[in-house]
Amino acid sequence: MTTGNYRFERFVLDSGDRQLRRDDAPVELNSRYLDALILLVRAQGKLVSKDRFLDEVWRGVPVTDEALTQCIKTLRRQLGDDAARPRFIETVPKHGYRFVAEVEAEEPGEARAADPGGQAAPDRWRPFVLLGGAGTVGAGAAGVLGGLFYGFAGATQPLEPGMGATSVLMVLLVVTIVVALAGGAGVAFGIAASGFAAARHWAWSVIGGAAGGLVVGAIVKLLGLDGFRLLLGQSPGDITGAGEGALLGGAVGLGCWVALRGTGPGSLRRGVAAAALAGGGAGILIPLLGGRLLGGSLDMLARHVPNSRLRLDPIGSLFGEPGFGPISQIVTGGMEGALFGGCIAGAMILARRNLESDG
Repeated sequence: MTTGNYRFERFVLDSGDRQLRRDDAPVELNSRYLDALILLVRAQGKLVSKDRFLDEVWRGVPVTDEALTQCIKTLRRQLGDDAARPRFIETVPKHGYRFVAEVEAEEPGEARAADPGGQAAPDRWRPFVLLGGAGTVGAGAAGVLGGLFYGFAGATQPLEPGMGATSVLMVLLVVTIVVALAGGAGVAFGIAASGFAAARHWAWSVIGGAAGGLVVGAIVKLLGLDGFRLLLGQSPGDITGAGEGALLGGAVGLGCWVALRGTGPGSLRRGVAAAALAGGGAGILIPLLGGRLLGGSLDMLARHVPNSRLRLDPIGSLFGEPGFGPISQIVTGGMEGALFGGCIAGAMILARRNLESDG
């Protein structure tokens, strides 16, 4: 077989290195299925019969029609294709299959010589901006949910005259959204920046998320502590900062890497679940290591600010604690991490689908 690169939509099929990449991220295919895809792509626009698949892919090994059906089903899932509305592989009933997408053939290494990332430079910025922006919006959605939770908890306690429950809810909602948007922007754009790597590996997504979380966490903590010293003459203590941001950002980066690998039906649910699990695990680990996320930081601030009326004790009472104690911090940390990771991943998955459909 001759070797070369074949580009279609956001995919590059390198028959020499035997690898399929989507936006420079490797797409997993076993050797047999990769052979089937190469055969289809090289015959672009032409019918590939079942007999030809058996001869050139299975090379005479006796298999059932179900083996070929499963092969095509897997290829469609990895390409994000739909049998009812095919963008890549069209079924020709009782005869075989046809690759219907436009294919651009390149000599080996030609695409990389022009641009090491396999995309024109302007096109490489578009996924970065859209994925990072979508992740930031997703983090804002997580902030809304978290703010409502803490806001309702704070509003259930006795308040001083003139301060209504609605005011408490709105203040905590705004604070939570702002913090979530800032942290989400750092983590999401850090994860999106991993797409600039020559060969996107899970480690780059983790590093990008951790770096973004670390930078934003450090800035927020620095400004927060300095602001309190300036206005109140004292520091509220060790609120959430760079360490917590790096750990949570790295976990969300891993979860988003897993989430963005899927493109088929149901991948949104699986991706959100994977990222929520990773983020929730980090959120539980942070207070166990002595750190604080938003809930723990709010409680610390409330207890150190003179005449503060904010208390999160109603949350602690749910777990039999007299105040916002260790169990409350662990549970709310897991909740914050899961919301943060799941919402960012869900928004980035939807943005990726839009990118691929625009392809």
